[in-house]
Amino acid sequence: MSARPPYPRTGRRRAALAASCATLLLATTGCSFGPPGPDPAGEPPSFPTPSVSAAPGGAGQEVVTTVLAKGLRVPWGIAFLPDGGALVTERDGGRVLKVGPDSGPDGLKITVAQTLPEVTPAGEGGLLGIAVSPTYAKDRAVFAYLTGRDDNRIVKFTLGGRPTPVLTGIPKAGNHNGGGLGFGPDGYLYASTGDAGERASAQDPKALSGKILRITAQGRPAPGNPFPGSPVWSLGHRNVQGFAWDAGKRMYAVEFGQNTWDEINQIVKGGNYGWPQVEGQAGDRRYRDPVVQWRTSEASCSGLAAAQRLLVTACLRGQRLWLVELTDTGTVLGQPRELLTNRYGRLRAAATAPDGSVWVSTSNHDGRGEPAPEDDRLLRLVFGGGGAGRS
Repeated sequence: MSARPPYPRTGRRRAALAASCATLLLATTGCSFGPPGPDPAGEPPSFPTPSVSAAPGGAGQEVVTTVLAKGLRVPWGIAFLPDGGALVTERDGGRVLKVGPDSGPDGLKITVAQTLPEVTPAGEGGLLGIAVSPTYAKDRAVFAYLTGRDDNRIVKFTLGGRPTPVLTGIPKAGNHNGGGLGFGPDGYLYASTGDAGERASAQDPKALSGKILRITAQGRPAPGNPFPGSPVWSLGHRNVQGFAWDAGKRMYAVEFGQNTWDEINQIVKGGNYGWPQVEGQAGDRRYRDPVVQWRTSEASCSGLAAAQRLLVTACLRGQRLWLVELTDTGTVLGQPRELLTNRYGRLRAAATAPDGSVWVSTSNHDGRGEPAPEDDRLLRLVFGGGGAGRS
């Protein structure tokens, strides 16, 4: 999802941010599941104001964090609808939840919009990324990246309708399934894949594993791809899940390293990111170095969102968010800052909402976490102060 342009640092902006901090806290018993209702015509969700807490995000950076939903099971992907509501996937259950506007006094409700029975969850596989068509108001199309019986694949469907395969044959394994999905500013669909345990395949331009793919909505290689007749956009990836575009339409992706470095890379057409030959910054001209790297114990990040001038990445093993500030030219400004460390456990998805807030999911039921009674949760973050609005 593309980011909003930077906001000026004015009192008006601060007041607007404060006003937008109102959100809804849903207890598990408050989540009413049922068939999806009709989408309101362009009406954004209404967030009644509960008690909210602010946490420091580093030098001058503040964030207001509230809980939107509780009692979910491994919420993996988040994509927003034109009405401001969201579709959220649950990895192991194959369910697509709709978190969206309601005409009632609570202003927000959760329903099961779709269940995809062809999902075969195992290990890190299951129902993963989700994307909403840029022309959703016209075609009502939704896309999902899922692990099936024989492969990872991308399917297309309308809510309540039968999924149709768009791209099949992406290698699957117990881990390194990738799973990110999203439409770029150019209108084409991007997908991130893992090496599925076959390290050498990441360097093979004919393999779909260990890549970022770029396709049309019909599943064909997008025009202008670097390898003729191929969906491959970039290669040399170990396991990419989250990616996002900044306000300058530059693409970034977060990548799991092996034992040493986790990365954020700026993704370019035909770029080779080095796996398995290199991990982290190697200074080898054959491969592109990451713009940021962390020790795996501090990161192991899955989701990535671009909000104003920040990259926000949600980390599993590191149990925190990392905030990376960008310059106008897309380079990193200063040092990354950590946020919410050990506060909500393992963090999975990150996505920028139409109102400029960032939604983040926890992943404490994924078999590697220690779930609290309210897990898994969906969080909403509103950033204010500090570098997020620097001009």
